[in-house]
Amino acid sequence: MAPSRPSRRALLQSGAALAALVLAGGCSSDSTSEEQPGPSGTASGAAPAGGSAAGWALPAESGPHTRTFMAWPALEAVWGDQLPGVRQDIASLAQAVAGFEPVVLLARPDQADQARQACGSSVEVLELAVDDLWARDTGPTFVTGPQGLAGVDLNFNGWGGKQTHAIDAQVARNLLDHYRTTRIQAPITGEGGAIEVDGEGTLMATESSWVNDNRNPGKTRDQIEASLKELLGVEKVLWFKGVAGQDITDCHVDALARFAEPGTVVLHRPAADTPPDVWTTASAQALQVLQSATDANGRTLKIVDLPEPDLGLIQGAGKNFLATYINYYVCNGGVIVPRFGDQAADDRAAGILGDLHPGRKVTQVSINHIAAGGGGIHCATQQQPVAAATASAGPSSPA
Repeated sequence: MAPSRPSRRALLQSGAALAALVLAGGCSSDSTSEEQPGPSGTASGAAPAGGSAAGWALPAESGPHTRTFMAWPALEAVWGDQLPGVRQDIASLAQAVAGFEPVVLLARPDQADQARQACGSSVEVLELAVDDLWARDTGPTFVTGPQGLAGVDLNFNGWGGKQTHAIDAQVARNLLDHYRTTRIQAPITGEGGAIEVDGEGTLMATESSWVNDNRNPGKTRDQIEASLKELLGVEKVLWFKGVAGQDITDCHVDALARFAEPGTVVLHRPAADTPPDVWTTASAQALQVLQSATDANGRTLKIVDLPEPDLGLIQGAGKNFLATYINYYVCNGGVIVPRFGDQAADDRAAGILGDLHPGRKVTQVSINHIAAGGGGIHCATQQQPVAAATASAGPSSPA
């Protein structure tokens, strides 16, 4: 039997102490970056603006990137004796992505030298305080527009107060400050892993990770959808039910369904002999939605199944292991795909994703320590898209 591990699916931490951290982790207002309020709300007393009304839009991940941001896991209190293995996985992942595009790894100042030694000279280490490795969720979601580049701060609150996040709640703001990049404070709370766009006006999301009182109390799905459309420049949102309360993310869409290209969705599918549970139900419900949906351009969707591996063939895979290939990452010229140890399934997934991303090199990376904590490659990476122009230049130009 695999040893017990801290897991995002097991809801790593809970209780009154975390409630206090949620309150302590709110965004402060002392920022040197240019800040814009999000739609339907204000920031720092400014008048409502921003979002698609200002021309901002979230490009597809397959577009060109300036760099990838990652983060060095900091807390033994979160990972326990698994921390060295998780850090090894992060270093291997950073090196793999750096083979395609620049990588900036955020690390606490007192851990920066250790991160540099682990990752090598191909990875830039930026001394900026973090709590954990989930750069997709804690970092800004970058949008582009006529003014160049901006970062949407989704007000990270520890996935609804489930994990320590007093420092991670400030990562988006602090990173944008460092690069002197426009910050758009969202009027809603969520995470980058809860968003998937095709770059042509369509977004996929799960209700469980957005229409949830642990992020957006009192807000309806329609209100949240309106904010997402304005913030990210999309025209249509495809909603899946997802699963609430069973993992720390409340079923992020980036572990369920992804756009390979406009009109084509890759869907996580359980193995044929998997007993029915909330996760198989979530996949089946997403399939039903996709089969009857059209995108923002009126196209019916091509659906490609991406079957999960056999947990019995994966070393150290406990019940909380995130055994999905859907959490892959597309970078400049490459597709970074998990390698779990089920060779047949690993090869099948690499082949499917390679066929769906022609012209890109598929690179498989072992991430079993990260997966044992309920996360994946996409969770640990956040792209900065190339912008045609920038509103300002920072210490190292953000575009």
